[in-house]
Amino acid sequence: MFFSKLKDNLKKTKEALDIKLNSVFNKNKEIDELIDDIEEILILSDIGMNTSVKICDNVRVKMKAERDKSEENLKSILKREMIDILNKCNVYNADPYEKQVILVVGVNGVGKTTSIGKLAKMYKSQGKRVLLAAADTFRAGAIEQLDIWAKRAGVDIVLSKDGQDPASVVYDATKLFANSDFDILICDTAGRLHNKKNLMDELEKIKRTISKNVPDISTNVYIVVDATTGQNATVQVKKFFERTSVNGIILTKLDSTAKGGIVFNIVDELAIPVKYIGIGEQIDDMEVFDSEKFVDSII
Repeated sequence: MFFSKLKDNLKKTKEALDIKLNSVFNKNKEIDELIDDIEEILILSDIGMNTSVKICDNVRVKMKAERDKSEENLKSILKREMIDILNKCNVYNADPYEKQVILVVGVNGVGKTTSIGKLAKMYKSQGKRVLLAAADTFRAGAIEQLDIWAKRAGVDIVLSKDGQDPASVVYDATKLFANSDFDILICDTAGRLHNKKNLMDELEKIKRTISKNVPDISTNVYIVVDATTGQNATVQVKKFFERTSVNGIILTKLDSTAKGGIVFNIVDELAIPVKYIGIGEQIDDMEVFDSEKFVDSII
C-alpha cells in the first residue's frame, strides 16, 4: 500500500528522470561521458553538487570494473549508490516501547502540525499512549488545529492557557509526561524562519525545559522538510541543527510535483537520517522512511 502510493506520488519525477536518462543512453557515449551527463541530471534534480559528484565518482569506478556496460547495469549501480547515501545514517532502531520526547521543528508552511497529527496516529496504532503539547502559541489558530488533530488521532493534548509562552506549555506537558504512563510526548513548536534569532532562542529554551524536567528520557528533535523546497532546505536544516541538535527528518509534501532529491544532499552533508515520510493528506499517510523504496520510486 505504502510503496504503491509513493510510486504514484512520484510518478512525474520518475518519468522526468527516465526521459533524461534515456536521452543520455541513446547517444552511444563512452562511460565517462555518460556519467558526466548523469551527474548533471542529478544536480538539476536538487541532489546537490557535492553529493551528485560523490555518487557519480563511485558509479564511474564500479562501472569501469564491470564487464557488463549495459544501461540496465549502470542504472542498477547508480540506484545502489543513491541508496547507500541514504542508508549511511538511516538506521531506524527506536524501541517501540521506549518512553521518549519528540520536539518537532521547522519553518512556516512545511506541514509541521499535520505531520504531528499523523505521527500521533501512527504511534497510537502501534499500541503507544501519546501526549501532544500545543507549544505553537505564536500562530493564530495553531493550538486549535493541533487540538483537532489530537481528537482525530484519539490522543491526549496539553493546551496553552491565555498568555502562556511556549516553554511554559512544554514545562506543563513534560511534568505530566514524567508522572504518567504515556509512552510518547510530541511537542509542537512555532514555525519560524531559521534566521530569526529571537524565535530560535525560544527553541533553545524549550529544549532546556525538556532536559531539566525529563533528563533521563530519550529526546529526539525532528525537523519537517518540505520536499518541494529545493536547496534552501539544506540551509534551513543546518541552522536548526546548530541550535537544537536535530537528529531526524520528516519529509512532507511528496506529491506528484515534488522532486524529493534534496534529502540526499541533507543526509550526505549533515548525516541526519530521514525518519518518516508523508505520502498524502489523510491521517494514516505517514510511514517509516525506506531508502530502497524511495529510490525505486524516482529511478
